[in-house]
Amino acid sequence: MSSPSTFRIPKAEISGAYGALVKMFARRMLGDELPDNLYVYFHNKPVLKAVMSFSGKVRAWHVLDPTLSSYAQLASAGVIGCSWCLDFGYFMAHNDGLDLAKVREVPRWRESDVFTPLERDVLEYAEAMTVTPPTVTDEMVAHLVGQLGAPAVVELTQVVAVENMYSRFNSAAGLHSQGYSDVCELPLARPTAGAAG
Repeated sequence: MSSPSTFRIPKAEISGAYGALVKMFARRMLGDELPDNLYVYFHNKPVLKAVMSFSGKVRAWHVLDPTLSSYAQLASAGVIGCSWCLDFGYFMAHNDGLDLAKVREVPRWRESDVFTPLERDVLEYAEAMTVTPPTVTDEMVAHLVGQLGAPAVVELTQVVAVENMYSRFNSAAGLHSQGYSDVCELPLARPTAGAAG
């Protein structure tokens, strides 16, 4: 499959011993097709190593319910308009065994009736953190702390901030959906105009 990405930063050749190691790790995790962002990051190996290390540590966080974390990430990616991140996020939700019928509703959560009040609060918070300038309120945070506890809200806040980093990098680099979600049962819903921020 040819990549739909525009690669504003040209693709680097992934070569050498480190390149072979990175390819092996990526293929073990994702299959034969390498993620487009790997070709961009390979221009600067210290940045690639830092992002990979940090991403692994983020995946190990466990205070926040993984379903809420996934919803927050997808909502943030939807606001930014990162099709690569929405595609990959849906793929990861599939791999994590989440309810895909519900996951595909995230970009249109305001119109959907499948989310609980807590899930709606998390989705609203993720969007409020992501828009520029952020629209997070004291009441919004206090309400989430009351429902989830401070440790989970710290994790939620950082998960959204990290997704902002990924989505903004991928969008700026010209990366687009690679079809990771094609292996999943349901297609990802398109964001509505109101959710695009």
